[in-house]
Amino acid sequence: MDITDSPDLPPRVLRSLFLHAPIRRRPRVVLQRLLELVDADTPPDGPDGPVAVLERRIAGLLGKEVALFFPTGTMAQQVALRVHAERSGRRAFAAHPYNHLDQWEKQGYNAVHGLRYHRTPDPHALMTAADLAAIGEPLAAVLWELPQRDLGGLLPEWDDLVEQVAVARSGGAAAHLDGARLWEAQTYYRRPFEEIAGVFDTVYVSLYKSLQGTRGAILAGDAITVAAAGVWRTRLGGAIPDAWPLALTALAGLDTIPPRMPAFRDHALAIAAAINADGLARTCPEPPQTPLFHVHLPAPKQAVERAGAAMLAEQGVQVFPRVRSLPDPRQCAFEISVGENAMEFTPDEVAGLIRELLARAA
Repeated sequence: MDITDSPDLPPRVLRSLFLHAPIRRRPRVVLQRLLELVDADTPPDGPDGPVAVLERRIAGLLGKEVALFFPTGTMAQQVALRVHAERSGRRAFAAHPYNHLDQWEKQGYNAVHGLRYHRTPDPHALMTAADLAAIGEPLAAVLWELPQRDLGGLLPEWDDLVEQVAVARSGGAAAHLDGARLWEAQTYYRRPFEEIAGVFDTVYVSLYKSLQGTRGAILAGDAITVAAAGVWRTRLGGAIPDAWPLALTALAGLDTIPPRMPAFRDHALAIAAAINADGLARTCPEPPQTPLFHVHLPAPKQAVERAGAAMLAEQGVQVFPRVRSLPDPRQCAFEISVGENAMEFTPDEVAGLIRELLARAA
């Protein structure tokens, strides 16, 4: 029997490998969590309000002078690059071809801020120091995404990363980190957050991805840069009042999730090992570097989507939120990001779900 509320409603998700599954983000669940975090004396704003407390905590954790709340990471990162451009008098930045600004933001860096983007040459490999050295135009900034989500959570080795930043700085560029999943990256580098963030001039972290907050972002850096970013936040309508609900849910995640990340990574390694041992699918990378990795399937995208929808309808189990196409149309991939969601599945159970998925897609 299908797991649906009614014939006109979509299937109900009872269990999910998807980190942001709706079962963990329903309004009542979020509101109940908020009530656990506040007392009668919690102010909505001001120096003791949740937003200011969150800004100070993340600035301290990352070893930066100050940090500033933004309603979205899209706004935070575009503003960071704009400020670096205005301070340097340059209009260009560089990044790997798979970066959020270019893939998902409709080129807002250009349409809104008039910035030019240099893609490094190989979309299927990590950016290198040689890639950056080969860019002829003087750059305002270089953006790194750690880990590189669209490459299965890959990270450059520490010495390679430091070398890349040195090359960028030798040409006068600032170094900006898309650290939306910095918490995952730290499990591979095993260095303090302050040391990782210290490589970069500015750092963005998401409040809703790994930290499982409602929404929002933080931009951290030196006081002068962040003050200039605050001006642009206001110009773009991002200095929103009453942002305390977003800050409160992020504070809850900051207290509970980073300490769990090593366990999430260990579970990701175990899940990947079970998938690879089963032999029908493979993970990329093999083994994963972080709690995030991709599963490559020997089946067409549309067939896998139909199989996943059928499993959700019949069992209430969501294996993936979306399927990625691959250059070979006979193959596709999906992402697993291990948090509390995936901790509810044993490695053998995940391998079994993938086996069933492929059997249905055949």
